[in-house]
Formats: sequence, structure tokens, C-alpha cells
Amino acid sequence: MTHATGALSGLRVIDMTRVIAGPYATQTLGDFGAEVIKIERPGEGDDVRRIGPPWMPGADGRPEVGRSTYYQAVNRNKKSISVNYAEPEGCALLQQLIADADVLVENYRPGTLTRHGLGPVEMLALNPRLIYCSVSGFGQDGPYAGRSGYDYLAQAMAGAMSVTGHPDGQPGAGPMRVGVPLADTLAGLQATIGILAALAHRHATGEGQHVDVSLFEAQLAATMNAGSAWLNAGQDLGRTGNDHPSAAPYGVFAVDDGFILIATFNDREFGRLAKVLGRPDWAEDPRFARNGDRVANRAALKAEVSAALKGRTRAEWVEILNAGTVSCGPINTLADLEADPHVRARGDIVTMQHPRHGAVRALANPVRLAASPVSYRSAPPDIGQDTESVLGTLLALTPEQIAGLRDRGIV
Repeated sequence: MTHATGALSGLRVIDMTRVIAGPYATQTLGDFGAEVIKIERPGEGDDVRRIGPPWMPGADGRPEVGRSTYYQAVNRNKKSISVNYAEPEGCALLQQLIADADVLVENYRPGTLTRHGLGPVEMLALNPRLIYCSVSGFGQDGPYAGRSGYDYLAQAMAGAMSVTGHPDGQPGAGPMRVGVPLADTLAGLQATIGILAALAHRHATGEGQHVDVSLFEAQLAATMNAGSAWLNAGQDLGRTGNDHPSAAPYGVFAVDDGFILIATFNDREFGRLAKVLGRPDWAEDPRFARNGDRVANRAALKAEVSAALKGRTRAEWVEILNAGTVSCGPINTLADLEADPHVRARGDIVTMQHPRHGAVRALANPVRLAASPVSYRSAPPDIGQDTESVLGTLLALTPEQIAGLRDRGIV
């Protein structure tokens, strides 16, 4: 691991998280330069290490079952140590690490760490400057607090699936989840924001605090226009498939060799679309002149636009429409994105070296800081690969002491 020089360089984060939301938050802190020490169960490690297929390739190029590609997505820039905190000796080791840390992030079910003497009250008493962030399914209190929570469940319960999928009466109708772990990602981002806000508060006052983030509330807050439509107009936007509930034409359109996405969000852009498609009369047509009219006559407009798009390919229409200042793009696969010139020019795919897997590739952090850029210092670690170095450096344990802890099943 190379030396960190980013915006959070000098901060130490104790990462007691597993799966996606919590590890995504701590990876983000690590990208910004924080020292992140991931705490894992001896012999087992993070649950997501075993969520597959697909699996990472080994030295012979064959998949190594039990070493998931999923884990690689959210665990770079971390050191891994294995500690059994259920044993008093292991708990004492963690307390020593936390006493000198800046941030602790955990995503156990509420109350779990408190039972082991590692809860927010105990740790803030031990280290009053600590930022203790809890990421859970439903928050630290309330009637659902004791429930386990996963991304899919949060998408279902917090409204995302009620507005995702084809509407009733169409083929394939019914609620649909977003195909990437949206609630996990949102909760990870909100946890990062909460931690940074708490660090700013600590900078001003010297005091730490408990940060409480849930997948359910992160997803609920992200219902955005659908949430506001119901709360302020009593209107359920429902499922609209690939159409936007409040704008048209805004969706997927067939062309000669596949599909493109056209997004017109105002009357000006619709006028430009009409001109590019050779139908300037649409801008004066009472069915289409204003956005509300276009939404009311969505089906007729979609038929007209689809007819006008015949005769050219995706690449041709993407070039023509963007040249006409109309928002348009292809529907890319990950293979398309890997070869995309913009992705390459922006450095959106990064490569790190791992002693077992060789080159590990990952999607870059999307935040660009001009004065203190993010860095990619180490590939996601194996279980406990840094136990000796961390305990020796930070707690001044000797190799013999660490060997004894290992013999007793503590690390």
C-alpha cells in the first residue's frame, strides 16, 4: 500500500462492515486518503467474499470459487485484520484500536455490538472525538429496527419498486427492482456524507458523535419526484416502464440496429428534436407544443418519433441528435463502456495489483478533486493479510504475542 496523500490523509477508520453499503462508504473514505482497517472474522471474513458466481481468476486463470468479483467492487484501499471480537481478548484489541481512531463504521443489527461492549455509547465514552457511524436496514430505533435489511428489501419497502417496471396491462407488468444495488449504494453515499459532516462538526467543536444511516431511509429519500408527487398532490406516479412520468418524449426508441435513449425535458429541447427529425411542425401542434400536452398525448408522439427515426443506425442518430443539442445516447452494456472513448479519456476504469489475482480492475471513484485527488493504493485485501503489521505497528504487539493470539483463535 502506497502512502496516502488525499483530502482525508491522516484519518484512521475502523471498518466493521460487511456486504455492500458499509464497505462502499469506507472504500470512499479510503479513496480520499483515509487509512481504513477492515475488521473480519477469522477464517470467514466479509460475507460478500462468497457471493458468486462470478469468481475471481486464480494464478492459473481458472475461477477460484469463494473469491467473488462482488467483493472487489467495494474493498480497495483497505487493510484487513482478522479479530474474533466475541472473545474478551479480541474485544480488548478492538477497543485499543478504536481508542486512537477517528471514525468507526459498522453495519451490524442494532444492539449487536453493544452486547460486546463495542456500542456507540461505550466507544464514545472511550474516545469522545470518535465518529461512530451505524449503517443498518431500518435505523437504530423504530418498530423495524431489529429487522435484518438488504438492498432488494429496501427497494421494495421504500417505494422504489412501486415506480419501477412496466405498467399494468402491458407485457411483463409488475414491480421491478433496479438491476444494481441501488439502496446499498445510496446508503453508502449517505453514510459517507454523514461522516464528513460529523468530521466538520468535530473540527469546530472537538466532539464526536453517532451517525445513524439506514438502507430504508436512504432509498425512501431517493424517491424524489415520486415522493413529492404523492406528498404534495396526492398523486401516485406508478410504474411507467421506460417512459418518464412527467416528460415526453423521454425514453427508449427503436432505430434500425437497436435502441437509443432520447431525453427532452423542456419545450426548447423538444423544438430542437422536432427540427432535427424534419418535423418542425410538431412545435406548433397543439398535441405536442407544451410538455403537459406531450405527456397527455404520449402514445401518439412516440409513434411519430419512432416513424421519423427509421432509416438510420444508433451511431448515426447519436451523432445527429447530439449535434442538434438534443440529449441522446446509446444503451450501453459494460462491454460497450469498457471500450467507450469518454470512459477511457476520463480514466473511469483503474487497475491495481493483487498478489493472488494479479491485475484487479475496478470502476474509479467519480469525484474529481483538483487539489487533493483520490488515489488507488491497494487492491482489496485477502482475509487478515495485514493482521501482523497492524497489530505490531499500532498496538506494539510482538510476533510472539500475535502468534499466541492466533493459536487461541483470537486473530
